[in-house]
Amino acid sequence: MTTTSAPTTAITHIAQLVTNDPSLGEGPLGLIQDAAVVIDGDRIAWVGPSSKAPATDNAVDAAGRAGLPGFVDSHSHLVFAGDRTAEFNARMSGRPYSAGGIRTTVAATRAASDDALHANVARYLAEGLRQGTTTQETKSGYGLTVEDEARALRIAAAHTDEVTFLGAHIVSPDYADDPAGYVDLVTGPMLDACAPHARWVDVFCERGAFDGDQARAILTAGKAKGLVPRCTPTNSATAPACSSPSRSAPPPPTTAPTSPTPTSTRWPSRTPSPRSCRAPSSPPAPSGPTPVRCSTPAPPSRSPPTATPARPSPARCRSASRWPCATWG
Repeated sequence: MTTTSAPTTAITHIAQLVTNDPSLGEGPLGLIQDAAVVIDGDRIAWVGPSSKAPATDNAVDAAGRAGLPGFVDSHSHLVFAGDRTAEFNARMSGRPYSAGGIRTTVAATRAASDDALHANVARYLAEGLRQGTTTQETKSGYGLTVEDEARALRIAAAHTDEVTFLGAHIVSPDYADDPAGYVDLVTGPMLDACAPHARWVDVFCERGAFDGDQARAILTAGKAKGLVPRCTPTNSATAPACSSPSRSAPPPPTTAPTSPTPTSTRWPSRTPSPRSCRAPSSPPAPSGPTPVRCSTPAPPSRSPPTATPARPSPARCRSASRWPCATWG
């Protein structure tokens, strides 16, 4: 029996390639001048100088362009309809936010057709890709009924793997006089309908949205359904704290290979481990619950420092992981 391998492609004459690996090039970013990248299927199999690039099935001349890892957007809401320019104008004039603009979008999203929402998501993803965002997390949160939240997640999952259930965006207008009843809905029938279409569960912990106790209840229920808890904290220093029941390690990837070592032996010995920019990795999870404080840190002291702090090293693009960046909503 014969097997066929995926075609290989070499992108050559990259004026400056950012590898994020100092062992591969200059400085902390691991810069390679006049570089080449060899792609084997859906993995980067080799990087180095263009003059040393191995033979491949296909070749692309970058003609002096730069190359760098794709960006990861760990917080977006792509399944929506409507317009929030009035909220933007209010913010620019200094009026408080208090989660009010979300309600404007909920009504428009509920009224939109599936086709319109699919078209919106596809357009926003394409725009992000043109600007260098190669992985896009997106949340629900503009339906706030069982049917509309499940619909939003089904639409999102048709376009991206990184889908977050955010039925707890605000208390639904339908439950304005019964916040506890809405939390029961989110942790019960809504979660049952939405969990099969999502990977994460999130809560907007903010004055006018959900307090710490409500957030804990929703994150705990989501974790019990197999979703990985997140928390979208507030920028308000006066809002309550919300905490995740645990910052356990995320489930293993279902779409990306777990081994960073290429199986091919066709490339020179300087082949680096392939790296993925689908999502940045997190530090090891601590044992026991770890609270996520949803208020901004105290302002720094105005007294002059006694020594100049060392400049931090640029972030490394690590191997594939499903733990997203921390987000501050």
